[in-house]
Parts: sequence; C-alpha cells; structure tokens
Amino acid sequence: MTKYIINRFIQLIFIMLVVSFLTFFITSILPSDPVTMKYESMNQQVSKEVIEKEREKLGLNKGFMERYTNWLLAALKGDFGTSIKYAVPVSEKLGQAIPNTVSLVFISIILTIIFSLLFGILSAVRHNTVVDNIIRFISFIGISMPSFWLGLLLIYWFAIRLKILPTSGMGEAKHMVLPAITLSIWSISAYVRRIRAGLLEEMKKNYVVGLLSRGVPYRRIILNHVLPNSLIGVLTMFAMTIGGMLGGTIVVENIFAWQGVGKLAMEAISNRDYPIIQAYVVWMALIYVGINFLVDILHRSIDPRMRIGG
Repeated sequence: MTKYIINRFIQLIFIMLVVSFLTFFITSILPSDPVTMKYESMNQQVSKEVIEKEREKLGLNKGFMERYTNWLLAALKGDFGTSIKYAVPVSEKLGQAIPNTVSLVFISIILTIIFSLLFGILSAVRHNTVVDNIIRFISFIGISMPSFWLGLLLIYWFAIRLKILPTSGMGEAKHMVLPAITLSIWSISAYVRRIRAGLLEEMKKNYVVGLLSRGVPYRRIILNHVLPNSLIGVLTMFAMTIGGMLGGTIVVENIFAWQGVGKLAMEAISNRDYPIIQAYVVWMALIYVGINFLVDILHRSIDPRMRIGG
C-alpha cells in the first residue's frame, strides 16, 4: 500500500508539472497582449513606450523558459504573480474567492448526498412502480437540463414571480439557495440513477437471498449490506463530482453574481488577465488529481479486492 501511495504521488506531481507547463505555454502564445488589453478596458490610450515599460515590469519581454521557470518557482511558494487587471497579488484574489466557492460547493454536496440517497433508495425499493417511474423521469430531466437554463428558470419563478428569494448577489443565507440548487440538481439526478442501478444489481446477489431466508429484516439488509456494497462503485464518481463542482462553477457563479473562483476566472478571461487564468487552471487540475488520489487510496482501504497484493 505504501509503495502504491508513493507511486501515485509521483504521478500527481508529474501531472501537475505538465498542466502548469501547458497552461503557461498556451497563455504565452495567445496573440492578444495583456498590457494593451488592460489599458483598452480602462479606455485609455498610451504610447508604445509606456506599454513596453509595463511589459518589462511584468517580465513579459523575457524568454519563455526563463519566464516559466521563474513563475513555477514562485508558484511553488504560493506566489502566482500579480493580477494585470486588479494590480494585486493573484493569491490575494484567489484567497478572497476560494472560500465563497468552497461554501457554495459544500452546501451543494450536502444536498446531493441527502437527496440522491433518499430518492435512489426509494426508487430501487419501489422498483417498477409509479414512484420509481416518477423519480426516474424527474432525474432524466435534471440530467438533460443545462445549468444556465435551470438557473434562469429558478430566478424567474422564485425571484421574479414568487419574490421569495433574491435574484443574485451575496450576503445572507438566502442568497445561496438558488445557486446551490442549480449546482446540485445535475449531481442529484445522476446519482439517483446510479444508486438505483447499483442497489438493484446488488439485490440480485445470492447473499441477499440467504439473509432473507434467515429472517433478517428487509430494511436491515438494504441499509447494512446492500447499500454499502453498492456505494463502493459510486465513490470514484462522487469524488470527480466534487472536483467538477469546485473547478467548474463558472456558469452558476456568473448567473447569480456569486463572487467565487469561477466568476473571477471568467473576468480574467475577458480581461486577458493571464496570471489569474494560469492560477485558475492549476487550481482546477490540483483539485481533480488531488481528490482522485485520495479516493484511490480510500477505495483500496475499504475494498479488499482493490488492495495491492491482497
């Protein structure tokens, strides 16, 4: 197990190095100049001398490998440079945005766990009944509906028509309701179907028949045996969902004006703020590979069939 952890950690480091290099390379070859874009967004016309001095100050006139090496060494210390748009350290902007995204994703994850387990178990237990058909139909709609369209529908009904929730913004707990629901609907729908399928497959196995023949209550069999065994396959999928939520909140945060990492990244893309873009991509990659690394270890810990040499 220790050897496996070390090998996976080395792979994680290699992947992050490749991602950082590709990110820096792609942003470096883009035709638009970030300094020029900065002054254009401010509606200011400056001379080429001023632009060149600004580029020299930011180190944009140096060679690619020199800039990448300097950036990488600084990034390892938590310094991703200075935002071209806001003229403040990127780490400071990320430090302000990350807690907002994490809080939104945390609530969405709680909603996903509660409702996917509730409706997934109910759908499997009531297999091929009216309840099962309704749950499957709703979950199909939830998977098919784009998050931006769902967010706009929720704003229209709950904020404009019913006027019980704010359309956007931050500050109070009620501001989090609509974005959290929008972010979690797809995950809930996907996991309801996955949990249902896993439970039905597990319920066909011989040990369930054996437990029933011994007089073990059906509810106890489902909760203590069938559900834990069926959720092992969901674990990896759930981990990637967490990474997807943390790194892919751009649409939801922009619709609801939620001041998180996704909204910051969208503004950086519009302003050609390359230091923030680079930090955002590295942030997303680190989330995905980090969570995947932890889940692989957890998977092998709880499932004896997955243990190396077991």
